[in-house]
Amino acid sequence: MLDLVQLRSFVALEQMGSFTLAAEKLSLGQSTVSQHIQRLEASLGRTLVDRDTHRVSLTADGQALLAHARSMLAIDGEVRALFAESSLRGRLRLGVSEDFVMSRLPAVLEDFVRAHPSVDLELTVALSGVLYQMQDNGEIDLVLAKRRLGDLRGELVYREPLVWLARDPERIKRDKVLPLIAFPPPSITRSVALEVLDRHRLPWRIVCTCGSLSGLTAAARAGMGVLVQPRSMVPSGLKEIPAGLLPPLEDVEFVLVPSKGVDRKLSAALSVEILANLRTLQGQS
Repeated sequence: MLDLVQLRSFVALEQMGSFTLAAEKLSLGQSTVSQHIQRLEASLGRTLVDRDTHRVSLTADGQALLAHARSMLAIDGEVRALFAESSLRGRLRLGVSEDFVMSRLPAVLEDFVRAHPSVDLELTVALSGVLYQMQDNGEIDLVLAKRRLGDLRGELVYREPLVWLARDPERIKRDKVLPLIAFPPPSITRSVALEVLDRHRLPWRIVCTCGSLSGLTAAARAGMGVLVQPRSMVPSGLKEIPAGLLPPLEDVEFVLVPSKGVDRKLSAALSVEILANLRTLQGQS
């Protein structure tokens, strides 16, 4: 039978994309995670991880194992929860800002559901401002979103700079009016970008507005204009515009905001998973 500890390291490695980040996520040494993967490969007689690329990726055999590994870990979590006196139960409504959908959200959800299979987790994805409004209306129990500097709402998770992005940064030199790709109001990144451009008296126009980051990314990859995103969440196919071409943007802070009256045990358990998955982002930004 396959070793669940080794499988847990294998899944964490796929989630995080590097041995260093997987080790940090699991609170293990990097050499320990590496040994787990080597022993798992030896037991199966197959190479599971491609170590020749900058970002660790799975081989075809590794991809074939991944779904089975997740299933085995999920069953292990269900059995442990069944016999655990302190097993969490109930419903938790989580609101997450759009930025995380294409970055760390899948890993957060996978780990939480596996660890707490008896909790019904309801997910809402929207702009940070919209999530705060929904929370004020009693529709969300816990929010993971952005806040501007000086805002004291919530518990700080980490802080990082916003950056200007484009498919072809050189084109920015030739544009007399800056073409912007942005979320609709009340987007924080939109507000920051427009305020800094107006402060420096740089002309701009909105060429694409979309509530979905995937839609904005598609427009930016098509070369329609400039997109603003946190540095650690730069979509593939886009490049950071070099310093000097556009004025610098302020940092944003990512926070966890529990609602009043929320089940503290459920909120704390999910917060732990979120922090475990996001604590490495500060070091990457």
